[in-house]
Amino acid sequence: MPMPAPIRRALAALCLALCAAAAPAEEVAVLIDLSDQEMTVWRFGEVAGTWPVSTARAGKCTPTGTFRPQVLKRTHFSTRYGGAPMPWSIFFSGHYAIHGTNQVDRLGQPASAGCVRLHPDNAEALFGWVREAGKEETVIVIRE
Repeated sequence: MPMPAPIRRALAALCLALCAAAAPAEEVAVLIDLSDQEMTVWRFGEVAGTWPVSTARAGKCTPTGTFRPQVLKRTHFSTRYGGAPMPWSIFFSGHYAIHGTNQVDRLGQPASAGCVRLHPDNAEALFGWVREAGKEETVIVIRE
């Protein structure tokens, strides 16, 4: 029987809090829950936002694990998917990125080819926080 979403979220918050107590806290911590299609962002140990996302649809894959941002691009167009707009891109693993989408009606359900899609306003806020904190002070955790 699957664990209820509120308990899963509470455990995730506890896990991040315990990790922060054991090591220097990141200025920005991002937890992406693939099961809930939700992102929670912490800044300086405080929740700064909880937002719906779209991750990989059936037959595609969003990588799981712990990542650091690799490249930040305010304006990017996909070279793999017909020039699809990817504003406020935070690339974290090869061609996988967190980015804004114009398909906001699909947020909260799997819909992407593997990237993590956000509402453009939320993507812009996250991009700014990561740029301000720096890539080395940002952690991205993606879990099932």
